[in-house]
Amino acid sequence: MKARPAKAPVVPPHPLYVPESDEVVWEGRFPLQKVRFRYRRFDGTLSAPLNWEMWRRGDAVAILPYDPWNHRIAMIEQFRLPMLAAGEHPISREVPAGLLEPGEDPGACGLRELREEAGLEADILAGMGSYMLAQGATDERVHFFAARVRLPEPGEGSILGLESESEETRVLVLGADEAFGMMARNEIRNACGAISLLWLQLNAPRLRQEWTA
Repeated sequence: MKARPAKAPVVPPHPLYVPESDEVVWEGRFPLQKVRFRYRRFDGTLSAPLNWEMWRRGDAVAILPYDPWNHRIAMIEQFRLPMLAAGEHPISREVPAGLLEPGEDPGACGLRELREEAGLEADILAGMGSYMLAQGATDERVHFFAARVRLPEPGEGSILGLESESEETRVLVLGADEAFGMMARNEIRNACGAISLLWLQLNAPRLRQEWTA
């Protein structure tokens, strides 16, 4: 019998979960898992059987670079095929992000992605929380961080990215208030960027006090 991919283990047991079958039906960069199961309803009875396809992406990190001295943030822009497929503009304005390597600490992953995608080094991280990205379709859970950095004047910056992945990212430095306005106008069209900016809008006064003391 062929071994299961490490990214697609059997769903763990739980009192609310009654599995009937669990198999990997496609193995690419991210395995697709098909599970037939019942779940225990709120009244204690079992549901009818459900067949569920689940994309196994695992844990990821999103990190927002913030300059508390000048109240600036940095984002990146890059081409995103799924945005084009959804009818959106394919150049996404987002925060540096990436998947954790096996056994990697989320904070260390965030610092690595910050370096690779934005060319920035941070000396302090603040956790924003962890959130499921699309809990009806994938197990991807994103750990969010704000990172203390020093940023140049607002404007377009370096073009970076991993050549081995044909990745190209363009750095964009913005005044934080300008970025908050873009978010309010629904110009940040991805969840990780919007969550990061919403969190910073609430917490920037505290960070400016703590990080510049």
